Amino acid sequence: MTKKIIKLIWIGFAAGFTGFLLFIWGISVNFLGLFGELPDFKALENPQSELASELYSADGVLLGNYFRENRSPVTYNELSPNLVKALIATEDVRFEDHSGIDFQSMGRVLFKSLILRQSAGGGSTLSQQTAKNLFKTRNLESQGALSKVPGLRMLIIKTKEWIVAAKLEKAYTKNEILTMYLNTSEFGSNAYGIKTASKTFFNKSPNELNVQESATLVGLFKAPTYYSPVFNPENSLRRRNTVLGQMEKYDFITKEERDSLRAMPIELDYKVENQNQGIATYFREIIKSDLIRWTKENLKPDGTPYDLFGDGLRIFTTIDSRMQRYAEEAVAEHMVELQKKFENEMGNRDPWIDNTGRVIPNFLENAVKRTDAYRNLVRRYGAGADSIDIKLNEKKKMKVFSWTKGEVDTLMSTMDSLRHYKKHLQTGFMSMDPHTGHIKAWVGGVNHKHFKYDHVKQGRRQPGSTFKPFVYAAAIENGYSPCYTVIDQPIEINIPGQPSWTPKNADGKFSYEKMTIRRAMAQSINSVTAYMMKKLSPRVVVETAHRIGITSDLEEVPALALGTSDVSIYEMVGAMGTFVNKGEHIVPFYIDRIEDKNGNLLQQFTPKKRPAMSEEHAYLMLYMMRGGFEESRGTSQGVPWALRDEGNELGGKTGTTQNASDGWYMGMSKDLVSGVWVGGDDRAIHFRSWISGQGGQTARPIWVKYMAKVYADQSLGITKGPFPRPERPLSIEIDCDLYEMESNRFSDFDFDPRRDDF
Repeated sequence: MTKKIIKLIWIGFAAGFTGFLLFIWGISVNFLGLFGELPDFKALENPQSELASELYSADGVLLGNYFRENRSPVTYNELSPNLVKALIATEDVRFEDHSGIDFQSMGRVLFKSLILRQSAGGGSTLSQQTAKNLFKTRNLESQGALSKVPGLRMLIIKTKEWIVAAKLEKAYTKNEILTMYLNTSEFGSNAYGIKTASKTFFNKSPNELNVQESATLVGLFKAPTYYSPVFNPENSLRRRNTVLGQMEKYDFITKEERDSLRAMPIELDYKVENQNQGIATYFREIIKSDLIRWTKENLKPDGTPYDLFGDGLRIFTTIDSRMQRYAEEAVAEHMVELQKKFENEMGNRDPWIDNTGRVIPNFLENAVKRTDAYRNLVRRYGAGADSIDIKLNEKKKMKVFSWTKGEVDTLMSTMDSLRHYKKHLQTGFMSMDPHTGHIKAWVGGVNHKHFKYDHVKQGRRQPGSTFKPFVYAAAIENGYSPCYTVIDQPIEINIPGQPSWTPKNADGKFSYEKMTIRRAMAQSINSVTAYMMKKLSPRVVVETAHRIGITSDLEEVPALALGTSDVSIYEMVGAMGTFVNKGEHIVPFYIDRIEDKNGNLLQQFTPKKRPAMSEEHAYLMLYMMRGGFEESRGTSQGVPWALRDEGNELGGKTGTTQNASDGWYMGMSKDLVSGVWVGGDDRAIHFRSWISGQGGQTARPIWVKYMAKVYADQSLGITKGPFPRPERPLSIEIDCDLYEMESNRFSDFDFDPRRDDF
């Protein structure tokens, strides 16, 4: 009888063991599709997880990430030893001793759970948890038909994780598995992977984490939200101290260290990464559309398109993080003061005014109809419904932007918010190396979170007098010398089928003084520019501007001489760069190269270049641009001498539209060409005084502040000095004092500018 019982036990054991082996085999091959697929060997050798693509400046600073899951990988050598010890002590103390499955831990779990009816944790090793993170073993896509059987689903999942963990142990070292686990884990607060988590909660790299910070992050593995130090600080503190207790228990820290650290609060430097924070926010959004287009046009070796938000691409830009910071500082420093001045001038009056200075009726009512909020209400209630007006004026909690108080919590309706934001002046700034086309700094507005529109490339506004250099460039190319003289007097231009056009100067007066066109441009005399436009024709000026670098459509009318056609800062800087780059136009560009996640080069970008004007003509235009600084009453005379000393040559041109809704400044040195625009989002929003709104007051100070900061930073290699002269001698004389003496012998209107014999 006893032998029979023993025999039955052995048969039962053998049958159970055989059944268990068959069960494991069935799962490993997904027999009849009952269990769901396991990752194949290729997937195990190259495990995939979504990685954020990283955007870098030219000087190696991380500007931002593009992601669905904000995750960037690190290597084992980039991990703090404190972090490794906290992880092993808490999650898998026998990590170094097992081969993926910890049978001792499994026995403990079974005994406590089944016999003692106590919670004992899951008993999963780090290898098993890594398998779960990497291959999503618990997702519906990984399940088979038997997963629907109650009680069997979890057994199948656990068995899959055992199998995958054992395979991972064969394919990778312990250090690699531990690193993969930390790279693939979720920490809450939109932080995936230890690198992002360290930055999000403590603004540190993983190798900089101390013991208590490491314990806090490891504590998040149990439940990222419940133990969040931000949303549930008491729970987080308790969990951190539990981790410290585990570290003391397994001799990673002493009892004295544990007690000391437990008494410390959790000190965070918390910041969730998004596209509204950090530097170059507008630039990061502009370049994103280019990168998405690139991913659609370029395929991976397996024939699928690249994924900007999951493939961990490394994009290296031309932006210099230091110059970008200086540009943003210059904008903020000036705009906070300019906004105060604007509000003081407006007083209690609204800034949307017509050409007579009267407030435009129904301005906000018409403006709100262009917003998403209004369109959503129309879809919800129907056009013309009373509920639309009620909802637009319903007050609610919101955060609004303020220069003086930062972000303000307040109660406002949609109409209140629109009124608040319409009263803010906007700006755009771009700086470029004219010799390479590399864009070094890009500020698209005053605050990306609250004002999304980019004023560098997306925005186009009338350039006013900053367009005049293109008129004079056409003159130079057609044989006129910078020293050619014209009288500042009314000039009438007949337009077929329209009234004749007689432009006024900015101050409404004519001096009737004979002056060189260099001085006329320096002083921004409208009558002289209009005279040159009449001599040359609008078509010639348009052709010249387009060849030099303007890409926007330009209306072939005489008034174009005063900048009536809309252009962008981006194209204006590119065009002005042609003068500094000896007549060769380079299209401004901002992507240097793109690499895959392993650092393999995918594409190296090169600038688009073409000859646009001769070297001599380009240098003559630099001489013209210098006039603003060097000629009497030049519009750049207000620039501090500190920028112009040490033999430094600078070129500059202010621009202001007729009602001062647009203020511009274009500034150039031998190393940099920069452009600034300042104005309201709507053209009707502007200073009441033309003097207050002119480019020399609104835009030029930003360039001045920026250049002062750039020159002060010797590490940039941006130095003062003259513009390089052409290697070949100039064919004409540009000593205008001598030229004027000679030309005075001739009548201005009989003088042939092509007879440059002096």
